[in-house]
This record gives sequence, structure tokens and C-alpha cells, in this order.
Amino acid sequence: MTDHALSITPDDYGLLTDLYQLTMAACYVGEGISNRWASFELFTRRLPDDYGYGVAMGLAQAIDYLTHWRFSEAQLTALRHTGLFDQAPEAFWQTLAGGRFTGNLWAVPEGTAIFPNQPLLRVEAPLWQAQLAETYLLNTLNYQTLIATRAARLRQVAGPDTRLLEFGTRRAFSPQGSLWAARAALAGGLDATSNVLAALRLDRKPAGTMAHALVMAFTAIAGHEDDAFAAFHRYFPGAALLIDTYDTVAAANRLARQVQQGQATVAAVRLDSGDLAALAQAVRSQLPNATIFASGDLDEYEIARLQQAGAPIDGYGLGTKLVTGEPVNGVYKLVEIDGIPVMKESNSKTTFPGRKQVFRRFEHGQALGDRLGLMDEPAAPDEKPLLQLVIHQGQAVQGPDALATIAQRTATSVASLPGSVRRITQPEAYPVTISQALHDLTDRTRQSVPQPLS
Repeated sequence: MTDHALSITPDDYGLLTDLYQLTMAACYVGEGISNRWASFELFTRRLPDDYGYGVAMGLAQAIDYLTHWRFSEAQLTALRHTGLFDQAPEAFWQTLAGGRFTGNLWAVPEGTAIFPNQPLLRVEAPLWQAQLAETYLLNTLNYQTLIATRAARLRQVAGPDTRLLEFGTRRAFSPQGSLWAARAALAGGLDATSNVLAALRLDRKPAGTMAHALVMAFTAIAGHEDDAFAAFHRYFPGAALLIDTYDTVAAANRLARQVQQGQATVAAVRLDSGDLAALAQAVRSQLPNATIFASGDLDEYEIARLQQAGAPIDGYGLGTKLVTGEPVNGVYKLVEIDGIPVMKESNSKTTFPGRKQVFRRFEHGQALGDRLGLMDEPAAPDEKPLLQLVIHQGQAVQGPDALATIAQRTATSVASLPGSVRRITQPEAYPVTISQALHDLTDRTRQSVPQPLS
């Protein structure tokens, strides 16, 4: 393979993993434990600073991955040629050659508010299969959960009527990442994306305006930025005009005169730089009926500041700070093997043993708190179990939800949280308790862990 072949397709899912997943699988096969039934849970240890909640996202891609990964003969040949597996047993290659995911997947629905140490999903499968799944599942769920959470926070601050557009493709970490970011942003509460491929594949209409390059090109050739506005409106009437290339206020004044004289119609403008609050006020005074969009490294904190300043802004384009930022610290840990609960006890990274369920307590549609318990515990009358079975014995038993369904679930789930938890600065911790059964299992498991040799 050469560097021209780095685009990802489902045919690549098998090899799209970290090396140590494969070396561990080879060890499992060699030692005769590869088919022991194992349960791994994916959860976040913590949320980014000042985040009171997360929004689970990426399950659709997890289902696609687990139901499609394979190893082709060419892939196995390439893997052999690395020389890294020269001592691996022949049974390892036979296991990969016929390998399919044959296990179960439990997960919280996309768009559900989640909190640290709660499983977003659990893989139950033969040990080697569950092990190989770690890298891809963390990649897609960590990133999409981050984007969906940021989108939900942006919607929360901007309010239900403000138009929010995802402009992050040029800043996303990869072309594949840009598609996932667009999807997660829409599912998290944004209205549209400028990513044409993502929009069309998601049955959405892409949204956008113009760039400064068009204004500069027409100004250089024709002599004035107004020529750029007129030319653009000839082909895209009503589209938003980017008016901050040179002098924002002067451009608004000229456009206002043209509107008054019946020479132009200005439905919307975009501001991308400068003192957005002051400029928006000036533009509104000249173009009272135009929709004003703002962009330029904006996030929920800047939108809140603009609102507090009384900026008459009707919509925002969100890019860099939406699709990048402090990651969601998701991890994937073994919690049970052959029915034996296991836990990690290293400093600051202790995990809870056993297969778990998240029970969310509601009263009149409001979330009052969660109980992290064992999978076989019953739910109380006012509790709802969050993890659902989505793959059974390798076959999907639930299709992916429609994007509109996920977006509505996001809005409902976030709105159900206490206001103090939803604050974008210094949120209070959401109440999460540990069931007595899980406490007891943790104590028993801790006591059974062999002590290191002195």
C-alpha cells in the first residue's frame, strides 16, 4: 500500500486499529483464551473543563463498524510481511481470516446526556473480537460526542430561534472527521452545515455564504466591492453578503441606499471580523430588515458575551472552536471475562467491575439524578435504564435513528437536566450515585485482585 490509499472504506475496518490490539489478539489465540466471553465498556473519565454534561454520539458509526469489519487475504498478507507476527501461531491467521463480529452491543441512544464513569456502550463478545474493537469505537465516539456536546451548548446559549451553521470542515482533523463533525453538530442542535458531501448524504440542504476572495477578486477587476455583491446576487438572489472585507459600516451604508432606491434587495449579511457587537448595531441601523450572521472563531462563551452586549445578531457560523478543542476523555476497559468481574486499580484510574446499567430518575420529565448499577438490577418505578441492546449475536437489532430524531432527543435530554448543571461556566455536578450491589461487587473484586510480588 502507498500513501495514495489512505481513504477509508468499510473494507479497511479490520486493519484500522492499533498494533497492540492485534498483538494481544495473537497472544489470546496462542494461549487458548481468545474465545472466552468478555465485556468491555466505553466511558469517559471526565468531561472538558466547565462542561456539566456530555451528549453521546457516534453509535451509528459503531454499528456500521461492528457489522462490517473483515480481514481480506491481501490485508493478512500485508500484515504477515511486516515480520512482527513471525512467532504468532498459525491459528491467529485462521482466526482473522474467518473473523466476524459475533457478539452483542449495548449502548445509550445517540443524543442522550451522559456523565463521567457511565458506560456509553458495552461490547460483549469473544475476547479477541471485543479487544480489536477498541480503537475504532473510541475514535468515533470520542470525537462525535465532543462535537455534539459543543453543539448542544451552543444551542442552549443561542436559544431556539437563532440560526446556527456548522462551518468547520476546513478546521476538522481530517476529511473523514469533517463528515463526522457535521453529522454530530446537526444531531447536537445546529441547523445546517456548509459541508456539501455531509449535507447531501444526510438529506440536508447545505448552507453558506461567500468568502472574501470573491469580493477581492471583483474589486480588483471591476473596481468596487459592490460589483461583487451585485454579481453574486445575480446567481444567488437573497444570499448573505459578506460585507467586512474593507469597511463594514461603509458597505452597509451603500447597500442601504441601494435598497432605499429600489436598486437592490439585501436579505442577509455576514460579519466575520472586528467588534461584532458594535458592527452589528451599526448594520442593523442601516439595514433594519436584513438578517445578520456572524462568524470568526466563535464559541458559546463569545455568543453569550455578544448577547449580553445587545448585539442584534440573528445567526452564527461555527467552525474552528466547534470541531476542535479539549477532547472527551473516553476509555474502553475490560469489566468482565468469562463471567468473572474485573477492575483496574491504578492510581486515579480505578474502574468499576462488572456489566453495568445507567438508571436515570425522572419526575415530570425532569432528570433528578442517575444510579450506576449492575446490569441485572431492576429499575425503580421512577427510573429509566439507558443502555439498550442494539446488536445481538453480530446482527443489528435496531437501525440507526434519523438525524432529526437524534436532534430532538438531544434537545429533550439536555433540557431535562437541572439548570445548574447546564451552565456554561462553573456548572454544578449532576447527582450520580453508585448502587449498593455495585459497591459490594467492587469490594469483593478488589479483595480478589492478586497482590504484586514483593
